[in-house]
Amino acid sequence: MRRRTRTDDGTMPSVQRPGDAVAAELLDVVDASNQVIGVATRGDVHAHGWWHRAVHIVIEDGAGRMYLQRRAENKDCDPGLWDTAAAGHVDHGEEYLSAALRELGEELALHDVQLERVGALPASAATGYEFVQVYRGRATREPQPNTEEIATGGWWTVHDIAAWLARSPQQFTATFGLLFVRFCAPTAAVRP
Repeated sequence: MRRRTRTDDGTMPSVQRPGDAVAAELLDVVDASNQVIGVATRGDVHAHGWWHRAVHIVIEDGAGRMYLQRRAENKDCDPGLWDTAAAGHVDHGEEYLSAALRELGEELALHDVQLERVGALPASAATGYEFVQVYRGRATREPQPNTEEIATGGWWTVHDIAAWLARSPQQFTATFGLLFVRFCAPTAAVRP
């Protein structure tokens, strides 16, 4: 089913300011080609299922293990599920790479990681109607999880994650399942 990018009366999404600061974050609303067509609050974007943008960041250590986070129970989307090291929305007017670097700092206090773009996922129900850009980087120090966003985190090999995901897919966000298989799994084309 195609998600609406306009309100029922054909106008662009309006900017509203609900009391909840997270719901009031401003996001770019995009069309099926990922072109900006409006601006709306995060709350409105999620409530209406409008297409928008997000980033996911895969962090590895010197041993090639991946850092995963378990999302905090208070998150409005996918609480308590395992996900990439960091992820988040691209704010209104923000570039994908800037959002990825911001999310790494906010969620893991990692401010010195060089990121490379490894690919993208199209917007779909599985991604929460997000056009997702996926980045990868190497941490030179231990992440410091922001406990408001992350319940816990840890390092696993891609083989261990692949087995865990196959055994218990319900423990992971749908987006993680898609991007892991495409970009991170031992058989993924982008792996060295």
